[in-house]
Amino acid sequence: MRIHLLPTQLINQIAAGEVVERPSTVVKELLENSFDAGATHITIDIEQGGTRLIKIRDDGCGIIKEDLPLALSRHATSKIANLEDLEHVTSMGFRGEALPSISSVARLTLISRVADAACAWRVSADGSEQHVDPEPDPHPQGTTVEVRDLFYNTPARRKFLKTEKTEFAHIEALLQKLALSRFNIGFTLTHNQKEILKLKPADSEVEKEYRVASICGAEFIANAVKIEVAASGLQLTGWVSLPTFSRSQPDMQFFYVNGRLIRDKLVSHAVKQAYHDVLFSGRHAVFVLYLTLDPHLVDVNAHPAKLEIRFREGRLVHDFLFSALHRSLAQIRPASSHLPTLSDSGLFTNTTPPTASQSPAYYPREQTSLPFTVTETLQAYSALHPKDDSVVALPQPSTSAIPPLGFAIAHLHDIYILSQTANGIVLVDAHAAHERITYERLKQQYQQGTIPSQPLLLPIKLTVSAAEAELVEQQHDFFMSLGFELTRSGLETIVLRASPALLAGTDVAGLCIDVLADINAQGMSHRIQTESNELLATIACHSAVRANRRLTIAEMNALLRDMEQTERSGQCNHGRPTWVELSKQDLDKFFLRGQ
Repeated sequence: MRIHLLPTQLINQIAAGEVVERPSTVVKELLENSFDAGATHITIDIEQGGTRLIKIRDDGCGIIKEDLPLALSRHATSKIANLEDLEHVTSMGFRGEALPSISSVARLTLISRVADAACAWRVSADGSEQHVDPEPDPHPQGTTVEVRDLFYNTPARRKFLKTEKTEFAHIEALLQKLALSRFNIGFTLTHNQKEILKLKPADSEVEKEYRVASICGAEFIANAVKIEVAASGLQLTGWVSLPTFSRSQPDMQFFYVNGRLIRDKLVSHAVKQAYHDVLFSGRHAVFVLYLTLDPHLVDVNAHPAKLEIRFREGRLVHDFLFSALHRSLAQIRPASSHLPTLSDSGLFTNTTPPTASQSPAYYPREQTSLPFTVTETLQAYSALHPKDDSVVALPQPSTSAIPPLGFAIAHLHDIYILSQTANGIVLVDAHAAHERITYERLKQQYQQGTIPSQPLLLPIKLTVSAAEAELVEQQHDFFMSLGFELTRSGLETIVLRASPALLAGTDVAGLCIDVLADINAQGMSHRIQTESNELLATIACHSAVRANRRLTIAEMNALLRDMEQTERSGQCNHGRPTWVELSKQDLDKFFLRGQ
């Protein structure tokens, strides 16, 4: 076979194989053109899941008559002119392939009008790039693109499409994602002449939250932390879910770089690491995040569909994202507006996004500092409670004197702390809460050097397996860094002479045996030493107060005050929630008061 040039239409159809996968990809390319045109409202009309008709109309700047035929030619664009532009892309589309690729596998009509023009102009294309003459049209300012009979001339491609319902679902999901990237644009979506979605432009914070709620659900925005962090030329804004609000699949994770929806493993890893200590195993966070950075620092030309990008300073971006989210989640501490409620669990669910006049409990939890110090709360507690620990006196002063987690009333089933707050009551899992408190303190001490150790009054001789005894002998210095002074005294015997000072009063002998068993099962390696948090979490778990150990009122209140001062105290080390609030309004609903 001789080498020969391919026909223009075949070239376009090959390019379409990369750009036009299904109707939703056509919608994506056309919407991004509307974004670049400065549209403030976009209407999307779909018929038969997009196979019969995709019609997108915007009120953007439009295209002049002379450029309309050129817009249907390959590699023709107004968005870049040279290599420098390609390395500093600020537009959504830039390849100049979308319209000719689409027209090569469908019947395309392009109508556009610029400001001050006497009329609009229309051109049609079939992918052959034959000369076309624009015809006048009464269209208002802006652009309309009609794509009819998708894949009519490539039946093999059409066979790969799913049902009408499935293809439209892809379009609707795509529009929701893109609507979250452009709050200033209004969107209207119809399917088979039926209006499916209508979003007004969102300018204020309340309106933006309303749009997020309408797409991600009111429950998400009610259980979200607002993120606003800037450093090293990077800015991160948006919303991330509280660890107690998660999903079984990563299907509600939206990340945008300079307004562009992207999928990136670096980003996913940074977010996963930020939630590592607080998210239940197998669960996934929900987030809507926006990263803004210098366009020179990101390569958006990595994939034909423009969903994948490359960061030129990947480590910088990863560390910034991890740090911003990790610190934001750590700063969530018990306060009247931060407590998870039974409503958050779905018992009393409000599925309708609220208006600005509705309860502020709907809106995201801000990162606030505590209004009480431990000293102040203990003084308030002492003034309100009798010294006899067997008698419980409920706080009677103004609610401003009651700390966020309130004052303990009882220890239910020797597991849960019942506390009265200014807003209602709180239930705390004592073991889970104590586990988190101990873990955070151990982490702080470990990061500051060596965990303080406290010598035992009398050394304790322990019988262990030969493998565990050998482990103690080989890793003596490592155990010392964790606060344990352990020495081997026989084939299956070790001696404990000191333990972490933080764990004074606990069963350190049993704790030592449990920790050794866990490490031996995992295998002592460089990985365990570098990932010391895993081991510290194990120590905290084994040393935390156990179920069926009755706590006194003083002990329960001390635990509540510690929770108020501890980062990430809303979840234990395994991601389980440590407390839940039942408000006065929730109690009224239970007993039908006021109805």
